[in-house]
Order: sequence, then C-alpha cells, then structure tokens
Amino acid sequence: MQFHHHGYVDEDPRVLPAAGHGLDRPASLPEETDVLVVGTGPAGMLLGAQLSMYPDVATRVVERRGGRLERGQADGLQARSIETFQAFGFAERLLAEAYRITEMQFWRPDPADRTRIHRAEKAIDSAGLPDSELSEFPHVICNQARVQDYFAEYMRHSPSRMAPDYGWELLDLVVEDADEADASAHPVVATFRRTVEAEGEPVGAERVVRAKYAVGCDGARSVVRRAIGGHLQGDSRNHAWGVMDVLVDTDFPDIRTKCAIQSAAGSILLIPREGNALVRIYVDLGDIAPEDAHAVRQTPIETIVERAQAILAPYRLEVRHVAWWSVYEVGQRVADTFDDVAPERRGQQHPRVFIAGDACHTHSAKAGQGMNVSMQDTFNLGWKLGSVLAGRSPAAILDTYSEERQVVAQRLIDFDREWSTLMGARTLDPAHPELGGIDPKEVTAHYLRSERQASGFATHYEPSRITGTGEHQALATGFPIGERFWSAPVVRVCDAVPVELGHHMRADGRWRLYAFAGPEAPGQGGALEAWAEWLRTSPESPYVTTHVEGTDAGSVLDVKVIWQQSHDDVEPGDVPTVFRPRFGPFQVIDEELVYAADEADDIFERRGVAREGAVVVVRPDMFVSAVLPLDRPDLLAAHFDGILLPAS
Repeated sequence: MQFHHHGYVDEDPRVLPAAGHGLDRPASLPEETDVLVVGTGPAGMLLGAQLSMYPDVATRVVERRGGRLERGQADGLQARSIETFQAFGFAERLLAEAYRITEMQFWRPDPADRTRIHRAEKAIDSAGLPDSELSEFPHVICNQARVQDYFAEYMRHSPSRMAPDYGWELLDLVVEDADEADASAHPVVATFRRTVEAEGEPVGAERVVRAKYAVGCDGARSVVRRAIGGHLQGDSRNHAWGVMDVLVDTDFPDIRTKCAIQSAAGSILLIPREGNALVRIYVDLGDIAPEDAHAVRQTPIETIVERAQAILAPYRLEVRHVAWWSVYEVGQRVADTFDDVAPERRGQQHPRVFIAGDACHTHSAKAGQGMNVSMQDTFNLGWKLGSVLAGRSPAAILDTYSEERQVVAQRLIDFDREWSTLMGARTLDPAHPELGGIDPKEVTAHYLRSERQASGFATHYEPSRITGTGEHQALATGFPIGERFWSAPVVRVCDAVPVELGHHMRADGRWRLYAFAGPEAPGQGGALEAWAEWLRTSPESPYVTTHVEGTDAGSVLDVKVIWQQSHDDVEPGDVPTVFRPRFGPFQVIDEELVYAADEADDIFERRGVAREGAVVVVRPDMFVSAVLPLDRPDLLAAHFDGILLPAS
C-alpha cells in the first residue's frame, strides 16, 4: 500500500483524500446522477465500490431495505472472488474470518447395509495449495453480509465518499430518446418510493431520479429487467431443497468438513460455516408435482430437520439452534438480454441500462456460484462505465458487457443443471439396477472435472474490441488471452521483497502493461529499452496520448517491468524512466513498478514467457487483453485504438 506521497499520513491509510463528487456529495438521493445502481446485493455493492474510484462520476446505489444486510444467503466464495477482493484491498481480512475448504468427503450407502452411510471418496480442494493449478487463493465460506460490509467500507474510504441510499423501492424505469453525442443527457428516468421513514419523508413518498446509465442488480424479480423488456428463459426441475444454518449436537464425524452425502433416504450437501460452530445443510426434499404451485415452500423447518436426520442415519443429528432457513425449488434461467438494446439495433445504438447478477441468471445454490458470478458481472461492467463517463473510452465498449457475460451465464446454467441433477438423483443400488439411479462415483468424478468452472476460472472472453487475438500468444503461454491474469512470484527490486505480481493490481479502472524484459540487463539496450522509450515519448503511444496534463503519468496505464536477472543485478538508475515515474504533488519517484524474476520460482518459466521478452496487456477487471512482442510497439498503439480516447 502506497501512502505519504501526498504528505505524512498519521491515520488509517485506507481512507483516501476526498475528491470530485466526494467533496460535496448530497446526503439525500438527488434528482440527477451519472450512474444509478438498483440493489445492494454483492453485484450492486461491488459495482458501487468500483465506481467510487472515479470521483468525477456521480454514482448512487439504491436499496429498498432500510439498512445493511444482516444475514446473507449466499456464502460460498470461490478463489476467483478472493483474487477480486485482493484488488479491493480486503482479501486478507476476509480470509482471517472465513472458513477455508480444503477437501470434500463423499458419503454413500454402505454396500454391506444400504440403510447406513459410509465414507466413499475424498476430493482435495486444490485452490490455495502450493503449486496449485488454480490459484494461490483458497475456496472459503463467509457471510454474504460481511462481504457487502467490506465493499461498503471501501466506498466510504474512497475519494467519492459513497454510501448506499437505503429505504427506496424502484417502481418504474423508462429510457427516453437521447442524442448519444450529448454527454449531458440523462435519458434514464427512475421513479422510487420510500419504504421507511427517513430524512423527514414519510413511507410512500415518491421521488424521480434521472441518470445517464442504470444497472439493475435487483434480484430474480428485477424491476429493471422488466422495464427493458427482458425475460428469464429456462425451466424448473420440479425438485425442492431445504437449507438451514444451524448449531447442532451430532456424532457425525465430518460435521466440520464439506460433504456430499447420498443415502437411501436422499441427499445432503453439508458446508461448515465460519466461526467453527455453525453449519449449513442443504437437504433434498425430492421431486415435486408440476401442479404444486410452490406449496413446497411452506415446508416447515421440523420436516427439513427430520429429513436430514433420516439421510444421516445411523448418525445422530440434534438441532440446537436455527439461525436461518429456507426452501427453494431448483430452476435454471438466463435473461434473453443483459441490456436495453434491441437485437436489430445492436451496433447502431449503445446501451443505457444493464442488468447483473440474479436479475439475469438464476440457478440452484448448491454449486456456490450465485454471489461469485454476480460479482464478476459487475466487475466486468464497472470499469467500462467509469471509463466512458470519465471520457477515457468511447461508449462502444459498453456493447461488450452483454457480449461477454451472457455467454458466461449460459455456461453457468449448464454447469448448475448437471451438478444439481447429480446431487438430487437417486443413487444406484447395484443389487437392484432395474430401479435406476446415478452411480455415486459419477458425482465425485463430475466434481473433480468441474473444479476449474466451480472455482471461477473457466471464463474465457472471445476476441472483441477490448480483447485481442492469439497471434502472439506463444510469447506468454501462461497468460491466455481472454482469461484472468494469474499472478506469480517476483521480487520487488527497490527493497528485495518477494511479492505476487498480480497482487499489486487495484480496482481503480487502470489498464496494466507488464513488460517482460529480454535477456539484456538494464542499461544494455535491447528491445525492452527501445519499447520503453517509445512508450514514454512517441506521439502514437497510448501512454502519451491518454495523459491528462496535471495528472500522474500512470493514471490511465499502469506500466511495470519484470527483468530476467536477479534483483541484485538490476541497478535502479539503469532502469528506463517510464518504469520509475514521478507521482503525487511532491513528484517523488515511484519505486514499486520494477521487478525481477524470483530465482527460486522464475515467473518466465512458470508462466511460459519467452526469453526474448513480451508485453502482456491486462484489462482493469484483471483479464488478459493482449500478448504482444517488444519489438512491435505499433501493435500496442493499434490495440488501444478504439479502446482509449486521446486526452482532451
């Protein structure tokens, strides 16, 4: 964390100086705003947090509840989410309070006595392990409400000084015709109604807010989705599950281990909760008739407990306290549109309204995907909105949100359909194959096959305006274009501290350029030094064309270098100045942009970076946008043409 460059800081350095709209942010919901976010679930709170780093962009996050969420329903956090939290600066604090999943036990009917269950297989959760093939971060469980609290804190500490507007329910939203060239237009018109008395306004009071853009993060019954004519398409499996967070007295030996339990009486997915006492139990309630008309949702907690006891037999399960419980029907649905542009207008009109999270994809809770995928929706969208509104990018980049995330949502639904079907299926009895059912080993096999998808790392964005082709992929095979930038160990030259290269990324809307040097040491010339000089001085360089007078050199493009030599062989004075820029009001040198390969774990070897060097371009949402050669800087200029606008 960098601080003191604006002068000595003697308080919490996470609290950034107020700027822009943060200097006089209206306490009450205003009549106009740049971005209107509806809903304070994980998607809405991440979006608000990301936009809070654009102090000149006015953003309001509106919620119908009267205050913060107290008890979350989505609590599984995949490793990709923890990577994202690292960019917001709270991964370590969240991990300290979370429950870490290290393995999963699969319990099956005992072949010797199918009225009993026994341990059958075990799967290791590889995320977070040394030399993991997924991530250096683990898979954990933490209350959704705490995740949202961390995002709220990030907003409060940002230059924008943002905070959600609680107690407002969206009644209606319309989009008026507007000239897209008119940057002052606020064509989105939203009508809200007070749900709690506050600020001298009674319950039922209405207010109209106009915005340049709106994002519906308002759940499966989204008002925003209906307003833009969107529909959830898919079906229900006519299968029900009960879920409860409980304190129990039990002799079941794996009560503090994640378990998939299948018995002759049904199925359970058991997930220990943070705090080392609470446990979440998903209980299979079986198939329901099409004419049920949601009556299964009235199933009492006593019935869910009794079913769980029958499935766990012969083990004892006594529920001492129920913290929360619910009943839901499994259904997989995807919205037919993620924004307000009609199919026939695509490419001619840019979107003004978007939907994210449960507003555009719904599924079962057992795969632990809902909160994770929802946050990635808005992590994809937030920097695009901020960049357009800040004048850094053309509105055309907003078209890529729907293009990229609808594909991800459909893959999620397909994955969830397979997993929930296996978890809810009857187990095959070898003595009575005529009764049908699923071979229990297929559940384990599917779990292992799906680990990359379940951990959030199967997302691959196709070539587009903001994601390049694989023409030069061979220069950095370990950084696949269109996939998330996977960190690796390096050594920071200025202080010889071993760090993870990707952990220096921040959710600040900046693009990243990672320049992997060729074999020449600093001061010996070569392609890297020629590239660095071009980047710093050429009129075609995006580093030059995007620079706004009076701002720090790296305010749009964050440029770093990684040398092949040991840090002892890198003399700072020989490093090109573009990697040691001056910043802040006192124009001190930023020494934290120069790295060397870790001799014990060479990033060039680990990530397949060619020894002649390469440039890896990374989007603000941490996805690799391009891999380019050092000796063709013109390709970098061409890549950003249409992505970044020249500074006005």
